[in-house]
Amino acid sequence: MLFNELSPEQQGWLECAGKMAHEAGEVLRSYFRRRDLAIEDKGSAFDIVTEADKASERIILDHLRERYPDHAILSEESGDDHRQARYQWVIDPLDGTVNYSAGIATYCISIGLKVDGVTMMGYVYAPTLDEEFYAIRGKGAYGPYGRLQAKSTTQLERAVISTGFPYDKATNPDNNLDRVASIMPRIRGLRRLGSAAMDLSYVAAGWLDGYWELNLKEWDACAGELIALEAGAFVKRYREDHGICILAACPGIAQQLLEMVE
Repeated sequence: MLFNELSPEQQGWLECAGKMAHEAGEVLRSYFRRRDLAIEDKGSAFDIVTEADKASERIILDHLRERYPDHAILSEESGDDHRQARYQWVIDPLDGTVNYSAGIATYCISIGLKVDGVTMMGYVYAPTLDEEFYAIRGKGAYGPYGRLQAKSTTQLERAVISTGFPYDKATNPDNNLDRVASIMPRIRGLRRLGSAAMDLSYVAAGWLDGYWELNLKEWDACAGELIALEAGAFVKRYREDHGICILAACPGIAQQLLEMVE
């Protein structure tokens, strides 16, 4: 870890997150591209869970229950443990499950920590790439090549933007297609990574100029949101009527994008 002047508590958060993520990442790599990978629907064919998601989550939850037994946990597969505590870990044990199940290497583990409802630490680990992104509130964000810094792009036509689509895209007309049609002709390129945590981390790293998506869950956004914010990106949750709707972008184009996605 590259931070200076972290408290022992903050250092402990990061060390725990890194240990959990790397151990879980080993498990995810062991299942990746296996033809016998067990896949289940979670209400629709668009929303799935694999045995790898569950195995990754077990490792993370076991670590947290041993090291921080009094902390609350919100995790994608296990849900909210409803423990009343100042500290809450927000976990996505496999963000990008559709990619993962198809054998596409864009997936990650996302770990956030909230204190009194405010995200104080974010950690994202992409196992196949062996890349980690992490931040402590007020201390900056770091990644594979050192300190992260959002880009300084000011012209939409020079921007590469990513987005995603909600699981109810087939039944809900508010499925982001109208925004894609409006934005795509005005930018250099549009990408669909399939992992919100990686989208947000890539904005932080300056590899993407911006990202927006509708109907995310807290475990999708928590860690990456802080990482992007601490890297100097503009970050906003811009609607409250369709899950978490989030925009992260380099400041020079953020307002233009926000006006088109709201």
